[in-house]
Amino acid sequence: MSEVKLAVESRTEFGKGAARRIRRDNKVPGVLYGHGSEPLHLTLPGHELLLALRTPNVLIALDIDGKTSELAIPKSVVRDPLKGFLEHVDLLLVKRGEKVTVEIPVVAEGELAPGGNLLEHVLNALPVEAEATHIPESVTVSVEGLEAGASIQAKDIELPKGVTLAVEDDATVLQVLAAQVEEPAEDEAADADAEGEESAEA
Repeated sequence: MSEVKLAVESRTEFGKGAARRIRRDNKVPGVLYGHGSEPLHLTLPGHELLLALRTPNVLIALDIDGKTSELAIPKSVVRDPLKGFLEHVDLLLVKRGEKVTVEIPVVAEGELAPGGNLLEHVLNALPVEAEATHIPESVTVSVEGLEAGASIQAKDIELPKGVTLAVEDDATVLQVLAAQVEEPAEDEAADADAEGEESAEA
């Protein structure tokens, strides 16, 4: 997986006013926590962070005040519900060689069997345990030819070496739903019955 380097600053100002000032400077307030250490409040570069977060579970090498370096992965990202800009980010401190539990996106490929069936993502992301510096960006699952009623469970998904499931083996990840057949409206059904009765009388 890729590693992104960000130069960040520690901060001592808190509250909504301070957060607004940080965002006005195109930066993002954040918190780094983990390993039992005191949470460290940070100011991160907005554009670079936005680009980094395009990769799920991206590994971020933090250069803090030009003095210390730490590795982290994003744990929680808050975006403005209307404009989409980053409001806040929580980062989890990790060490090389350490195992972490994360959720990775599930990507389906292939065509279902003919018939207009629907593919439902019961789990959009698969919980797994992986080494912090080797978290896969996603897992790909083939749904080629699957028919209504078929499902794919967690144990059916091939994971990269060193990655293990952090969910029950029999957890359903994907399932194929039968195409919905529209029922005739009650008015139409009543009209059809009436026409049938008139024909019989004639």
